[in-house]
Amino acid sequence: MRLTVFGASGATGRQVVEQALGAGHDVTAVVRDPAKLPLRHHRLSVVVADVLDPAAIGPAVAGADAVVSALGPRSDRNRSSIISAGTASILDAMRDAGTGRLVVISAAPVATDDHGTTLPYRLLGGPLLRRLLGGLYADMAVMEETVRRSGTDWTIMRPPWLTGGPRTGAYRQARDANLRGGARISRADLADAILASLRDPDAVKATIAVAY
Repeated sequence: MRLTVFGASGATGRQVVEQALGAGHDVTAVVRDPAKLPLRHHRLSVVVADVLDPAAIGPAVAGADAVVSALGPRSDRNRSSIISAGTASILDAMRDAGTGRLVVISAAPVATDDHGTTLPYRLLGGPLLRRLLGGLYADMAVMEETVRRSGTDWTIMRPPWLTGGPRTGAYRQARDANLRGGARISRADLADAILASLRDPDAVKATIAVAY
């Protein structure tokens, strides 16, 4: 499979790139600073481009079987709209290139109904997270709505707190619902779930919670 990964120099994006290469996929990694992705492989192409410029990223998505967006702000408290604006730009480029499969990363607290979560999370955890990181989750919510309206074969991944732990494969998933008691997952296992979703027809046009 030919994959294009945005946000490839971030902690989760690097996991997606490395695991995709390990699985035998051809990967195009789109970055702004190639020094932040010091990975070399004969099936890896690194493209330097501004994600907010659809014309600049167009060649990177042309011919791709799927696009993965691991875009995120430089810090959780960053109030920028890079996730929603960057995703809109990616969708414009995909539309022009005729590329139809997209997986994006959101977050569990974006689900404001908190269906499937524990009572303490509904009363305390969820509201507290949305208060502290409201700008980030609001941007993710805009991104999600843009993706749903896009007409692509999309998948929205909603992980909880991300850790630097190892890849275990021992995670749970729920389609269009949060996971009860799912408080964390490693970035390595999130990447594993993202790549698995590309082979799963039931993941198309679905919001998937993934957690331990």
